[in-house]
Amino acid sequence: MSAPHFLVHNKKDTVGVVVVEGVQAGMPLAGWVMDTDATISVAARDPIPLGHKIALREIKKGEAIIKYGHDVGQASADVGEGRHVHVHNVKTKRW
Repeated sequence: MSAPHFLVHNKKDTVGVVVVEGVQAGMPLAGWVMDTDATISVAARDPIPLGHKIALREIKKGEAIIKYGHDVGQASADVGEGRHVHVHNVKTKRW
């Protein structure tokens, strides 16, 4: 695989972190799952900025967002596979 478009830290993660600039809707993206050295692919369904998250599968409203193998928040709306995951559709569970 050439350089990945996104990184997944743990095979349990529901999101990956985009590590390239210029991701646009419709782009096929290659990802690297770091803990297993596996490669995966997801088609971007939104433009996603560098450093932001992409949904690796459908995430239902109220479901935990898993990053680095840990719960980092809750989906505040349904998020389709390949969609941008950020403050517009994720909230903290602290309040």
